[in-house]
Amino acid sequence: MEPEKILVIDDEESMRHMLEIMLEKEGYKAVAAQGGEEGVERLEKEIFDLILCDIRMPGMDGLAFLKEVKDRGIESTIIMMSAYGTVDTALEAMKLGAYDYISKPFKTDEVILTLRKAEERERLRKENLILKGEIKKEYQFGNLIAKSEKMMAIFDMIKKIADYKTSILILGESGTGKELIARAIHYNSNRGERPFVAINCGAIPENLLESELFGYVKGAFTDATRSKKGLFEEADRGTIFLDEISDLPLQLQVKILRFLQDQEIRRVGEVKPITVDVRIIAATARNLSQEVAKGKFRDDLFYRLNVIPISLPPLRERKEDIPLLVNHFIRKLNARHGMNIEGIAPRALKLLIDHHWPGNVRELENVIERAMVLTEGIRIEEEHLPWTLDHQLAGDSSLTFEDLSLKKVQRKIEEKLIRKALEKTKGNKTKAAKLLEISHPWLLNKIKEYGIES
Repeated sequence: MEPEKILVIDDEESMRHMLEIMLEKEGYKAVAAQGGEEGVERLEKEIFDLILCDIRMPGMDGLAFLKEVKDRGIESTIIMMSAYGTVDTALEAMKLGAYDYISKPFKTDEVILTLRKAEERERLRKENLILKGEIKKEYQFGNLIAKSEKMMAIFDMIKKIADYKTSILILGESGTGKELIARAIHYNSNRGERPFVAINCGAIPENLLESELFGYVKGAFTDATRSKKGLFEEADRGTIFLDEISDLPLQLQVKILRFLQDQEIRRVGEVKPITVDVRIIAATARNLSQEVAKGKFRDDLFYRLNVIPISLPPLRERKEDIPLLVNHFIRKLNARHGMNIEGIAPRALKLLIDHHWPGNVRELENVIERAMVLTEGIRIEEEHLPWTLDHQLAGDSSLTFEDLSLKKVQRKIEEKLIRKALEKTKGNKTKAAKLLEISHPWLLNKIKEYGIES
Protein backbone atom coordinates (compact mmCIF):
# COMPACT_ATOMS: atom_id res chain seq x y z
CA MET A 1 0.00 0.00 0.00
CA GLU A 2 1.07 3.56 -0.69
CA PRO A 3 2.11 5.49 2.47
CA GLU A 4 -0.32 8.14 3.67
CA LYS A 5 0.58 11.59 2.31
CA ILE A 6 0.68 14.41 4.87
CA LEU A 7 0.95 18.12 4.15
CA VAL A 8 2.73 20.03 6.96
CA ILE A 9 2.01 23.80 7.03
CA ASP A 10 4.01 25.92 9.47
CA ASP A 11 5.86 29.23 9.16
CA GLU A 12 8.73 27.99 11.39
CA GLU A 13 11.35 26.12 9.35
CA SER A 14 12.62 24.16 12.37
CA MET A 15 9.08 22.91 13.15
CA ARG A 16 8.53 21.88 9.51
CA HIS A 17 11.84 20.04 9.44
CA MET A 18 11.23 18.27 12.75
CA LEU A 19 7.75 17.12 11.70
CA GLU A 20 8.99 15.89 8.31
CA ILE A 21 11.68 13.72 9.94
CA MET A 22 9.24 12.38 12.57
CA LEU A 23 6.57 11.52 10.01
CA GLU A 24 9.00 9.86 7.60
CA LYS A 25 10.22 7.64 10.47
CA GLU A 26 6.62 6.59 11.14
CA GLY A 27 6.12 5.55 7.51
CA TYR A 28 4.28 8.62 6.21
CA LYS A 29 5.21 10.63 3.12
CA ALA A 30 5.52 14.25 4.31
CA VAL A 31 5.49 17.43 2.21
CA ALA A 32 6.03 20.88 3.78
CA ALA A 33 4.62 24.35 3.05
CA GLN A 34 5.66 27.55 4.86
CA GLY A 35 2.24 29.20 4.97
CA GLY A 36 -1.46 29.00 4.17
CA GLU A 37 -1.08 30.35 0.61
CA GLU A 38 1.59 27.80 -0.28
CA GLY A 39 -0.52 25.09 1.32
CA VAL A 40 -3.48 25.94 -0.91
CA GLU A 41 -1.18 25.90 -3.97
CA ARG A 42 0.06 22.43 -3.00
CA LEU A 43 -3.50 21.17 -2.61
CA GLU A 44 -4.33 22.38 -6.11
CA LYS A 45 -1.61 20.11 -7.54
CA GLU A 46 -1.63 17.08 -5.22
CA ILE A 47 -4.00 15.02 -3.10
CA PHE A 48 -3.10 14.65 0.58
CA ASP A 49 -4.69 12.22 3.04
CA LEU A 50 -3.95 14.37 6.10
CA ILE A 51 -2.93 17.98 6.80
CA LEU A 52 -1.10 19.32 9.87
CA CYS A 53 -1.56 23.10 9.93
CA ASP A 54 -0.35 25.78 12.35
CA ILE A 55 -2.91 28.41 13.39
CA ARG A 56 -0.69 31.46 14.01
CA MET A 57 1.02 32.32 10.69
CA PRO A 58 1.63 35.59 8.79
CA GLY A 59 -0.56 36.18 5.75
CA MET A 60 -3.17 33.42 5.51
CA ASP A 61 -3.39 31.97 9.02
CA GLY A 62 -4.69 28.55 9.95
CA LEU A 63 -8.35 29.50 10.34
CA ALA A 64 -8.36 31.35 7.00
CA PHE A 65 -6.69 28.30 5.42
CA LEU A 66 -9.42 26.05 6.87
CA LYS A 67 -12.17 28.23 5.36
CA GLU A 68 -10.44 28.27 1.98
CA VAL A 69 -10.00 24.49 1.93
CA LYS A 70 -13.64 23.83 2.83
CA ASP A 71 -14.85 26.40 0.24
CA ARG A 72 -12.89 24.53 -2.43
CA GLY A 73 -14.47 21.21 -1.41
CA ILE A 74 -11.14 19.58 -0.48
CA GLU A 75 -11.83 16.53 1.72
CA SER A 76 -8.42 15.96 3.37
CA THR A 77 -8.55 15.48 7.15
CA ILE A 78 -7.08 18.56 8.87
CA ILE A 79 -5.42 18.71 12.30
CA MET A 80 -4.59 22.14 13.70
CA MET A 81 -1.50 23.08 15.78
CA SER A 82 -0.75 26.13 17.92
CA ALA A 83 1.47 27.27 20.78
CA TYR A 84 -1.16 29.85 21.71
CA GLY A 85 -4.05 27.47 22.10
CA THR A 86 -7.24 28.34 23.87
CA VAL A 87 -10.52 26.47 24.12
CA ASP A 88 -12.24 29.13 21.98
CA THR A 89 -9.64 28.77 19.21
CA ALA A 90 -9.98 25.00 19.24
CA LEU A 91 -13.77 25.21 19.05
CA GLU A 92 -13.56 27.71 16.18
CA ALA A 93 -11.22 25.39 14.29
CA MET A 94 -13.55 22.41 14.82
CA LYS A 95 -16.56 24.45 13.63
CA LEU A 96 -14.68 25.29 10.46
CA GLY A 97 -14.09 21.60 9.75
CA ALA A 98 -10.86 20.63 11.55
CA TYR A 99 -10.77 17.04 12.81
CA ASP A 100 -8.64 17.72 15.90
CA TYR A 101 -6.37 20.23 17.62
CA ILE A 102 -2.86 19.80 19.10
CA SER A 103 -1.19 22.30 21.45
CA LYS A 104 2.51 23.05 21.09
CA PRO A 105 4.86 21.93 22.45
CA PHE A 106 3.73 18.37 21.82
CA LYS A 107 5.27 14.93 22.19
CA THR A 108 5.88 12.67 19.20
CA ASP A 109 3.47 10.06 20.56
CA GLU A 110 0.70 12.66 20.83
CA VAL A 111 1.03 13.64 17.16
CA ILE A 112 1.20 10.03 15.95
CA LEU A 113 -1.78 8.97 18.08
CA THR A 114 -3.86 11.85 16.68
CA LEU A 115 -2.87 10.92 13.12
CA ARG A 116 -3.72 7.25 13.68
CA LYS A 117 -7.14 8.22 15.05
CA ALA A 118 -7.72 10.47 12.04
CA GLU A 119 -6.74 7.62 9.68
CA GLU A 120 -9.18 5.23 11.40
CA ARG A 121 -11.96 7.81 11.23
CA GLU A 122 -11.28 8.37 7.51
CA ARG A 123 -11.24 4.61 6.87
CA LEU A 124 -14.61 4.19 8.58
CA ARG A 125 -16.02 7.14 6.65
CA LYS A 126 -14.96 5.61 3.33
CA GLU A 127 -16.28 2.18 4.32
CA ASN A 128 -19.60 3.76 5.25
CA LEU A 129 -19.82 5.47 1.86
CA ILE A 130 -19.02 2.18 0.13
CA LEU A 131 -21.60 0.36 2.25
CA LYS A 132 -24.27 2.95 1.41
CA GLY A 133 -23.41 2.55 -2.24
CA GLU A 134 -23.66 -1.24 -1.98
CA ILE A 135 -27.02 -0.98 -0.21
CA LYS A 136 -28.36 1.28 -2.94
CA LYS A 137 -26.95 -1.03 -5.62
CA GLU A 138 -28.46 -4.09 -3.94
CA TYR A 139 -31.95 -2.65 -4.04
CA GLN A 140 -31.91 -0.86 -7.35
CA PHE A 141 -34.60 -2.04 -9.71
CA GLY A 142 -31.94 -3.71 -11.82
CA ASN A 143 -31.21 -6.08 -8.91
CA LEU A 144 -34.86 -6.97 -8.36
CA ILE A 145 -34.67 -9.87 -10.75
CA ALA A 146 -37.71 -10.33 -12.99
CA LYS A 147 -39.00 -10.07 -16.53
CA SER A 148 -42.59 -11.24 -16.02
CA GLU A 149 -45.37 -8.76 -16.75
CA LYS A 150 -46.69 -8.89 -13.18
CA MET A 151 -43.32 -7.98 -11.66
CA MET A 152 -42.55 -5.30 -14.24
CA ALA A 153 -45.88 -3.66 -13.40
CA ILE A 154 -44.85 -3.66 -9.71
CA PHE A 155 -41.49 -2.05 -10.58
CA ASP A 156 -43.31 0.69 -12.49
CA MET A 157 -45.54 1.30 -9.49
CA ILE A 158 -42.54 1.54 -7.15
CA LYS A 159 -41.03 4.27 -9.34
CA LYS A 160 -44.24 6.28 -9.10
CA ILE A 161 -44.84 5.95 -5.35
CA ALA A 162 -41.30 5.84 -3.87
CA ASP A 163 -41.07 9.54 -2.96
CA TYR A 164 -44.50 9.81 -1.36
CA LYS A 165 -45.03 9.34 2.39
CA THR A 166 -48.29 7.49 1.79
CA SER A 167 -48.63 4.19 3.68
CA ILE A 168 -48.00 1.07 1.62
CA LEU A 169 -49.28 -2.45 2.24
CA ILE A 170 -47.37 -5.31 0.60
CA LEU A 171 -49.30 -8.56 0.30
CA GLY A 172 -47.89 -11.91 -0.71
CA GLU A 173 -47.15 -15.46 0.34
CA SER A 174 -44.17 -16.23 2.55
CA GLY A 175 -40.93 -16.08 0.58
CA THR A 176 -42.14 -13.83 -2.23
CA GLY A 177 -39.74 -11.01 -1.30
CA LYS A 178 -41.93 -8.52 0.56
CA GLU A 179 -39.03 -7.02 2.52
CA LEU A 180 -36.93 -6.79 -0.65
CA ILE A 181 -39.68 -4.73 -2.27
CA ALA A 182 -39.96 -2.54 0.86
CA ARG A 183 -36.21 -1.87 0.78
CA ALA A 184 -36.36 -1.07 -2.92
CA ILE A 185 -39.09 1.51 -2.26
CA HIS A 186 -37.03 3.07 0.54
CA TYR A 187 -33.62 3.17 -1.15
CA ASN A 188 -35.04 4.55 -4.39
CA SER A 189 -36.90 7.34 -2.59
CA ASN A 190 -35.92 10.73 -1.22
CA ARG A 191 -35.62 8.98 2.18
CA GLY A 192 -32.91 6.64 0.89
CA GLU A 193 -30.13 8.29 2.93
CA ARG A 194 -32.18 7.91 6.11
CA PRO A 195 -32.72 4.76 8.22
CA PHE A 196 -34.69 1.73 7.03
CA VAL A 197 -35.86 -0.14 10.14
CA ALA A 198 -37.43 -3.58 9.70
CA ILE A 199 -39.33 -5.40 12.43
CA ASN A 200 -41.22 -8.69 12.36
CA CYS A 201 -44.34 -8.12 14.46
CA GLY A 202 -44.72 -11.83 15.11
CA ALA A 203 -41.14 -12.44 16.22
CA ILE A 204 -41.15 -10.25 19.35
CA PRO A 205 -43.08 -11.28 22.49
CA GLU A 206 -46.27 -9.27 22.91
CA ASN A 207 -45.19 -7.87 26.30
CA LEU A 208 -42.00 -6.43 24.75
CA LEU A 209 -43.40 -5.21 21.45
CA GLU A 210 -44.71 -1.83 22.63
CA SER A 211 -41.41 -0.83 24.27
CA GLU A 212 -39.49 -2.01 21.17
CA LEU A 213 -41.66 0.05 18.83
CA PHE A 214 -42.08 3.20 20.92
CA GLY A 215 -39.27 3.08 23.49
CA TYR A 216 -39.53 3.70 27.21
CA VAL A 217 -38.38 6.09 29.93
CA LYS A 218 -36.28 5.24 32.96
CA GLY A 219 -38.42 3.67 35.67
CA ALA A 220 -41.31 2.79 33.36
CA PHE A 221 -41.04 -0.83 34.50
CA THR A 222 -38.78 -2.96 36.70
CA ASP A 223 -35.89 -3.43 34.25
CA ALA A 224 -36.04 0.09 32.79
CA THR A 225 -32.80 1.35 34.34
CA ARG A 226 -32.38 3.95 31.59
CA SER A 227 -34.48 5.59 28.89
CA LYS A 228 -34.38 3.97 25.45
CA LYS A 229 -35.46 5.08 22.00
CA GLY A 230 -37.97 2.90 20.19
CA LEU A 231 -37.75 1.77 16.57
CA PHE A 232 -40.09 4.56 15.41
CA GLU A 233 -37.63 7.15 16.74
CA GLU A 234 -34.71 5.25 15.19
CA ALA A 235 -36.50 5.45 11.83
CA ASP A 236 -37.10 9.22 12.05
CA ARG A 237 -37.10 10.79 8.55
CA GLY A 238 -36.80 7.29 7.13
CA THR A 239 -38.98 4.19 6.73
CA ILE A 240 -40.21 1.56 9.16
CA PHE A 241 -41.15 -1.82 7.73
CA LEU A 242 -43.74 -3.70 9.80
CA ASP A 243 -43.57 -7.27 8.55
CA GLU A 244 -46.41 -9.65 9.43
CA ILE A 245 -48.55 -6.71 10.55
CA SER A 246 -51.46 -9.14 11.01
CA ASP A 247 -49.68 -10.49 14.13
CA LEU A 248 -49.84 -7.08 15.83
CA PRO A 249 -51.96 -7.23 19.02
CA LEU A 250 -55.18 -5.18 18.95
CA GLN A 251 -54.03 -2.73 21.64
CA LEU A 252 -50.92 -1.92 19.61
CA GLN A 253 -52.96 -1.60 16.44
CA VAL A 254 -54.66 1.36 18.15
CA LYS A 255 -51.29 3.03 18.76
CA ILE A 256 -50.15 2.50 15.15
CA LEU A 257 -53.44 4.02 14.00
CA ARG A 258 -52.92 7.01 16.29
CA PHE A 259 -49.44 7.52 14.86
CA LEU A 260 -50.79 7.45 11.31
CA GLN A 261 -53.31 10.11 12.29
CA ASP A 262 -51.08 12.43 14.38
CA GLN A 263 -47.47 11.49 13.50
CA GLU A 264 -46.82 11.24 17.23
CA ILE A 265 -45.66 8.43 19.49
CA ARG A 266 -45.46 8.14 23.27
CA ARG A 267 -42.72 6.18 25.01
CA VAL A 268 -43.82 3.68 27.65
CA GLY A 269 -44.06 5.60 30.94
CA GLU A 270 -43.98 9.00 29.23
CA VAL A 271 -46.80 11.53 29.23
CA LYS A 272 -45.55 13.93 26.58
CA PRO A 273 -45.82 12.73 22.95
CA ILE A 274 -42.90 12.87 20.50
CA THR A 275 -43.32 13.90 16.86
CA VAL A 276 -41.46 11.73 14.34
CA ASP A 277 -41.39 11.73 10.54
CA VAL A 278 -41.68 8.09 9.51
CA ARG A 279 -43.16 6.44 6.42
CA ILE A 280 -44.80 3.08 7.21
CA ILE A 281 -44.58 0.11 4.88
CA ALA A 282 -46.49 -2.89 6.21
CA ALA A 283 -46.60 -6.45 4.90
CA THR A 284 -48.45 -9.66 5.56
CA ALA A 285 -48.89 -13.12 4.10
CA ARG A 286 -52.49 -13.28 5.38
CA ASN A 287 -55.68 -11.95 3.89
CA LEU A 288 -56.24 -8.82 5.99
CA SER A 289 -59.83 -8.41 4.80
CA GLN A 290 -60.62 -11.81 6.30
CA GLU A 291 -58.74 -10.90 9.50
CA VAL A 292 -60.92 -7.75 9.74
CA ALA A 293 -64.08 -9.84 9.25
CA LYS A 294 -62.94 -12.17 12.07
CA GLY A 295 -62.36 -9.21 14.38
CA LYS A 296 -58.62 -9.90 14.60
CA PHE A 297 -57.57 -6.73 12.78
CA ARG A 298 -59.01 -3.23 13.07
CA ASP A 299 -60.84 -2.11 9.96
CA ASP A 300 -59.81 1.55 10.44
CA LEU A 301 -56.13 0.59 10.58
CA PHE A 302 -56.54 -1.65 7.55
CA TYR A 303 -57.94 1.26 5.53
CA ARG A 304 -55.14 3.53 6.73
CA LEU A 305 -52.45 1.04 5.70
CA ASN A 306 -54.10 -0.08 2.49
CA VAL A 307 -53.77 3.29 0.72
CA ILE A 308 -51.37 1.78 -1.83
CA PRO A 309 -51.55 -2.03 -1.88
CA ILE A 310 -48.87 -4.04 -3.70
CA SER A 311 -49.74 -7.67 -4.27
CA LEU A 312 -46.70 -9.86 -5.01
CA PRO A 313 -47.40 -12.90 -7.19
CA PRO A 314 -46.13 -16.30 -5.99
CA LEU A 315 -43.24 -17.80 -7.95
CA ARG A 316 -45.50 -20.43 -9.56
CA GLU A 317 -47.35 -17.58 -11.30
CA ARG A 318 -44.19 -16.07 -12.80
CA LYS A 319 -42.17 -19.08 -13.87
CA GLU A 320 -40.53 -17.11 -16.68
CA ASP A 321 -38.51 -15.42 -13.92
CA ILE A 322 -37.01 -18.70 -12.64
CA PRO A 323 -34.05 -18.92 -15.11
CA LEU A 324 -33.11 -15.31 -14.31
CA LEU A 325 -33.34 -15.94 -10.57
CA VAL A 326 -31.30 -19.15 -10.80
CA ASN A 327 -28.45 -17.38 -12.61
CA HIS A 328 -28.64 -14.50 -10.11
CA PHE A 329 -28.42 -16.86 -7.13
CA ILE A 330 -25.51 -18.80 -8.67
CA ARG A 331 -23.53 -15.56 -9.11
CA LYS A 332 -24.45 -14.36 -5.63
CA LEU A 333 -23.57 -17.67 -3.93
CA ASN A 334 -20.36 -18.08 -5.92
CA ALA A 335 -19.22 -14.76 -4.48
CA ARG A 336 -20.39 -15.62 -0.95
CA HIS A 337 -18.84 -19.10 -0.75
CA GLY A 338 -15.85 -18.68 -3.08
CA MET A 339 -17.27 -21.22 -5.54
CA ASN A 340 -16.99 -21.37 -9.33
CA ILE A 341 -20.27 -22.93 -10.48
CA GLU A 342 -20.87 -21.92 -14.10
CA GLY A 343 -24.54 -22.76 -14.49
CA ILE A 344 -27.27 -25.39 -14.45
CA ALA A 345 -28.01 -28.31 -16.73
CA PRO A 346 -31.13 -27.89 -18.96
CA ARG A 347 -32.93 -30.91 -17.44
CA ALA A 348 -32.23 -29.65 -13.93
CA LEU A 349 -33.57 -26.21 -14.88
CA LYS A 350 -36.72 -27.84 -16.25
CA LEU A 351 -37.25 -29.58 -12.90
CA LEU A 352 -37.02 -26.18 -11.21
CA ILE A 353 -39.49 -24.60 -13.62
CA ASP A 354 -41.96 -27.47 -13.18
CA HIS A 355 -41.80 -27.36 -9.36
CA HIS A 356 -44.77 -25.81 -7.50
CA TRP A 357 -42.57 -23.68 -5.15
CA PRO A 358 -44.69 -23.44 -2.00
CA GLY A 359 -41.79 -21.52 -0.37
CA ASN A 360 -41.45 -19.17 -3.36
CA VAL A 361 -38.22 -17.27 -4.11
CA ARG A 362 -36.75 -18.02 -0.68
CA GLU A 363 -37.17 -21.75 -1.28
CA LEU A 364 -35.58 -21.44 -4.72
CA GLU A 365 -32.50 -19.73 -3.28
CA ASN A 366 -32.18 -22.44 -0.60
CA VAL A 367 -32.46 -25.20 -3.23
CA ILE A 368 -29.77 -23.56 -5.39
CA GLU A 369 -27.44 -23.12 -2.42
CA ARG A 370 -27.92 -26.74 -1.38
CA ALA A 371 -27.27 -27.96 -4.93
CA MET A 372 -24.11 -25.85 -5.24
CA VAL A 373 -22.77 -27.29 -1.98
CA LEU A 374 -23.38 -30.85 -3.23
CA THR A 375 -22.00 -30.54 -6.76
CA GLU A 376 -18.42 -31.65 -7.43
CA GLY A 377 -18.43 -30.25 -10.96
CA ILE A 378 -18.93 -26.83 -12.52
CA ARG A 379 -22.70 -26.99 -12.98
CA ILE A 380 -25.82 -28.08 -11.16
CA GLU A 381 -27.23 -31.43 -12.41
CA GLU A 382 -30.54 -33.21 -11.77
CA GLU A 383 -29.09 -35.38 -9.01
CA HIS A 384 -28.17 -32.29 -6.99
CA LEU A 385 -31.82 -31.29 -6.58
CA PRO A 386 -33.73 -32.57 -3.52
CA TRP A 387 -36.66 -34.07 -5.46
CA THR A 388 -34.34 -36.52 -7.28
CA LEU A 389 -33.42 -38.12 -3.96
CA ASP A 390 -37.11 -38.23 -2.97
CA HIS A 391 -38.03 -40.02 -6.20
CA GLN A 392 -35.25 -42.58 -5.76
CA LEU A 393 -36.42 -43.37 -2.23
CA ALA A 394 -40.04 -43.65 -3.32
CA GLY A 395 -39.10 -46.31 -5.88
CA ASP A 396 -36.84 -48.29 -3.54
CA SER A 397 -38.26 -51.82 -3.12
CA SER A 398 -36.19 -52.48 0.02
CA LEU A 399 -38.51 -50.20 2.00
CA THR A 400 -41.38 -52.49 2.94
CA PHE A 401 -44.05 -51.69 5.51
CA GLU A 402 -45.37 -55.15 6.46
CA ASP A 403 -44.35 -54.70 10.11
CA LEU A 404 -46.51 -51.59 10.66
CA SER A 405 -44.09 -50.53 13.43
CA LEU A 406 -43.57 -46.82 13.06
CA LYS A 407 -40.26 -46.97 14.93
CA LYS A 408 -38.87 -49.76 12.72
CA VAL A 409 -39.98 -48.08 9.50
CA GLN A 410 -38.52 -44.77 10.71
CA ARG A 411 -35.17 -46.47 11.38
CA LYS A 412 -35.20 -48.02 7.90
CA ILE A 413 -35.93 -44.68 6.26
CA GLU A 414 -33.31 -42.88 8.37
CA GLU A 415 -30.62 -45.41 7.51
CA LYS A 416 -31.52 -45.39 3.81
CA LEU A 417 -31.51 -41.59 3.64
CA ILE A 418 -28.13 -41.38 5.38
CA ARG A 419 -26.61 -44.00 3.05
CA LYS A 420 -28.00 -42.15 0.02
CA ALA A 421 -26.68 -38.82 1.24
CA LEU A 422 -23.21 -40.25 1.89
CA GLU A 423 -23.26 -41.89 -1.53
CA LYS A 424 -24.23 -38.60 -3.19
CA THR A 425 -21.51 -36.68 -1.36
CA LYS A 426 -18.86 -39.37 -1.86
CA GLY A 427 -18.57 -39.86 1.89
CA ASN A 428 -18.29 -36.16 2.76
CA LYS A 429 -20.11 -36.05 6.10
CA THR A 430 -20.30 -32.25 6.27
CA LYS A 431 -22.03 -32.09 2.88
CA ALA A 432 -24.21 -35.08 3.78
CA ALA A 433 -25.39 -33.33 6.94
CA LYS A 434 -26.29 -30.25 4.88
CA LEU A 435 -28.16 -32.43 2.38
CA LEU A 436 -30.08 -34.13 5.18
CA GLU A 437 -30.63 -30.80 6.96
CA ILE A 438 -29.27 -32.15 10.25
CA SER A 439 -26.29 -31.25 12.45
CA HIS A 440 -22.89 -32.84 11.85
CA PRO A 441 -22.71 -34.44 15.37
CA TRP A 442 -26.20 -35.91 14.94
CA LEU A 443 -25.11 -37.50 11.63
CA LEU A 444 -22.01 -39.00 13.24
CA ASN A 445 -24.15 -40.54 16.00
CA LYS A 446 -26.54 -42.08 13.44
CA ILE A 447 -23.67 -43.46 11.34
CA LYS A 448 -22.36 -45.21 14.45
CA GLU A 449 -25.87 -46.38 15.47
CA TYR A 450 -26.58 -47.99 12.09
CA GLY A 451 -23.04 -49.35 11.63
CA ILE A 452 -22.58 -47.49 8.36
CA GLU A 453 -19.01 -47.81 7.09
CA SER A 454 -17.48 -44.50 6.08
